[in-house]
Formats: sequence, structure tokens, C-alpha cells
Amino acid sequence: MIEEVPNLQIQAIHRPEAARVALLKGTPTGFLVDAMGGHGALDFRISPAIAEQYAFCGVALTCHAGPADNLALVHALQFVESGDVLVVGTDGFTGCAVTGDLVLGMAKNSGAVGFVTDGCVRDLVGLKSVGLPAWAMGVTPNSPHRNGPGTIGMPVNIAGHAVRSGDIVVADLDGVVIIPFDMLEAVLAKLPAIRAAEAAADETVRQGARLPGFLKS
Repeated sequence: MIEEVPNLQIQAIHRPEAARVALLKGTPTGFLVDAMGGHGALDFRISPAIAEQYAFCGVALTCHAGPADNLALVHALQFVESGDVLVVGTDGFTGCAVTGDLVLGMAKNSGAVGFVTDGCVRDLVGLKSVGLPAWAMGVTPNSPHRNGPGTIGMPVNIAGHAVRSGDIVVADLDGVVIIPFDMLEAVLAKLPAIRAAEAAADETVRQGARLPGFLKS
């Protein structure tokens, strides 16, 4: 049994069915945003640490590490399940990295498919070798402390966007989108019509259209 650590608050994590999450894999983030009324993406400044390692689709495992600390992140490794995306709040602190290649390598070994933070990461050479897509505000070699306080499994604020454990996190070249747990089925229901409309619009462009349909007389 995993024991609670002083200075950490730990909350049970409820995940959606893996089969339902898998239905979103490969879906453009723009389609997902459209299914949620035009919103859902994280701050554009959060970007891939390794340019060619950006795509994932998984379930959020949140932790709040706070500025210049990663106690919560390190202990969150004990709760990682296959298909998880570690989402780590630092209160936007960029004075040091919240993690590097060793912790993210362990996260990948535990089944994680992605990592997102509003802070910084380090060890780019090692991160490239690890191969776990890591999105962050930036890169710095400065290292954090490991003192706490922190939380695991509780809601976090990532650059003004609330993320809860169990939310679905999808990333592609356009950015990172958060689908709230309780919106998953509604998004899945809307996607067929969105895909069909996008395919039809693409075809009109290939056929030489010069104006969108709503501008035609």
C-alpha cells in the first residue's frame, strides 16, 4: 500500500474507460475544440520540449508541485497507470525545471503517454532518448527542490485552465486540448458530424472553391 507523505495531499483518481478514450486517438485537436463550442486548448505558450515528440492521447493524472519543487510529481509516479498523462502545476514558475529525463523516463516505464506542465523541463538530450512527449512553458537547466507541499489527484490550474484527474488530454501540432471527464460522451457523439463537415469543406477547396459557402449568394 502506498503511504501518504507529509506535505502531500492525495486524492483518489477516477479514470474513464480506456476503450472510450482510445476512440479519440488521432482526432485533430481542432475537431475536439469544435465539439466543445470552440474552447478547451491550453495556453499557446505551452509547447513541445522536443519538436518532433508532440502527439499523445491519454487521461490526466494531476499534481500540484508549486514553484521550484517536485515532491508531488515524484510521488505521483506511484499512481501512474497505462495511458496516463502527467499534468503538473507549478503556478507558472519558470525559474527552474520541474523535471528532467530521469523522472519522465520512469513515468514512461510506468505507462505514461505524455507530460504537461505550466513550468519548465530540462535534460533535452535525455528527454529525446526517453521519447515521452513533454509539453512545457520552456527549458532551463536549473533544478527544483523536493520539499512540498503538494497535491496528487486534485484539480490543478495550468496557465488559467482548470484540469482534473480523469480528464482526457490530447495533443497534436496545434496544441494541447483538455476534454473534461463528464464531456467525453458528448464529444464522441458530435465527432462524426464534425468529421463529415470538415471532409466536405476540404473537398470544396480541392475542387477550386474561392469563398466559404456562407458568403455565396
